[in-house]
Amino acid sequence: MKLHKSAALGILATAVVGSGLAMAPTATAAEAGTAPACVKRDVIKHDKYVKVTNTCGQAMHLKVVIDRGPDSPCLTYQHGEQWEWNWGLGSYGKVVTC
Repeated sequence: MKLHKSAALGILATAVVGSGLAMAPTATAAEAGTAPACVKRDVIKHDKYVKVTNTCGQAMHLKVVIDRGPDSPCLTYQHGEQWEWNWGLGSYGKVVTC
């Protein structure tokens, strides 16, 4: 008997759900939120400046969030990489994964 691809996927999904196994969340959903402590932040609020260093041992997708101001772009930073973000308006919020 020949199964169509969509039917086979439906059967597989039913088997996984029925067996009680949870499917792993996507990487984006699992990584979203405030960056972990291994992402070092040196903030100088009166100069509107932050230096961020990735010491996590792996590449991280990060951005600086500025409250009521311009956020940095979301970029990939390798272990050991550091970068700076300056802003004119707003105040430092946090560093997040993205």
